[in-house]
Amino acid sequence: MRRPVWILALLFALAVAGAFAWLGQWQLSHAIQEDTQQGTDFEDPRPLAELNPPGEPVTDASAGHIVTVGGTWVAEDFAVVTERANDGETGAWVIGHLVAPAGDATGHLAVAVGWAPTETEAEQARDEIADALGGASEEAAVLGRYMPSEGVSVPAPDADPFALETMAPAQLANIWSGIEDPVWSGFLVLHADGSSAPFDEAGLAAQGLDRIDSVPPIPQERVNWLNVFYAVEWVVFAGFAVYFWFRLTRDAWEKEHELAALTAEAEAEAAAAGDVITPTRDT
Repeated sequence: MRRPVWILALLFALAVAGAFAWLGQWQLSHAIQEDTQQGTDFEDPRPLAELNPPGEPVTDASAGHIVTVGGTWVAEDFAVVTERANDGETGAWVIGHLVAPAGDATGHLAVAVGWAPTETEAEQARDEIADALGGASEEAAVLGRYMPSEGVSVPAPDADPFALETMAPAQLANIWSGIEDPVWSGFLVLHADGSSAPFDEAGLAAQGLDRIDSVPPIPQERVNWLNVFYAVEWVVFAGFAVYFWFRLTRDAWEKEHELAALTAEAEAEAAAAGDVITPTRDT
C-alpha cells in the first residue's frame, strides 16, 4: 500500500527515530567521564615530606605528583637500572640515593636522575657523578615527579644477580649504605629544570644523560549509570517510533483489505440473488 500520507508518515517516523538515536548517542558519550572531583593539581609542586612521608604507602593523591625535596646525595650509592624506555628507545637509567629531612626525622629517597642510550654509557655517567660528588655534603634541591614503586624482578639464571631492572625502593634499601631511617615507598623522576647542580640541565648534558620522560597520571574514568539508562531509553523510543508507524500502516492496510473483501462478498451475494430471481412474463 503506497499512499503519500503513509510515505510522509514514514519520513516523519524516521526523523523522530534519528533524533532519539542522536540523543541516545549523546547520553552514552557523557556516561564515561574523567573523574575531576579529586581536586588535585598534579603539576603544582608540593614538598614531598608533606605529601607522602617516608615509610608511608604511596597514595592516589601523591602518585604522579610534582614534588620538591632537599637533601644530600650519597655518592657511593649511584647505580644503573637497565631496560628503561625513553622517547621510544630502550636504554638505562642512572639512579641515586638522596637522604632528605622529613619533619623531625630523616628519610631515604630513590631518584631516577637521567637516561642513557646504553648501559655502558649509563655506567660511565654513574662513575663520573660519583667522582664529582666525592665527599660533598652540601644540600641539593631536587624537583621531580613522585612515582609508585615498581615490582621487583627476578633475574634470569644466566643474568647478573646484582643487576637492577626495576625501580623498587625496598630492593634498593638492601644495597644502600647506612640505612637506619625509613625509606620512601615511591621514587622520584628528576626534572632538571628545577633541580640544582650537578643535575640541572647543563649538568645532565655534561654527563651525557637525557631527561627521563615524565607525564602526569591519566585521570580515572567513572561510569554514570544514569546516563547509560537514559541512552537505552532513547534507543527504545527510536525503535518505538518506527514500530508505531508500522502498526498504523498495517492496521490501515488490513482495514482496507477487510472492507474490500466485504464489498466483494456483498457484490457476489447480490449477483447470486439476481441469478435466482427470474422475471415472469404475463400471457
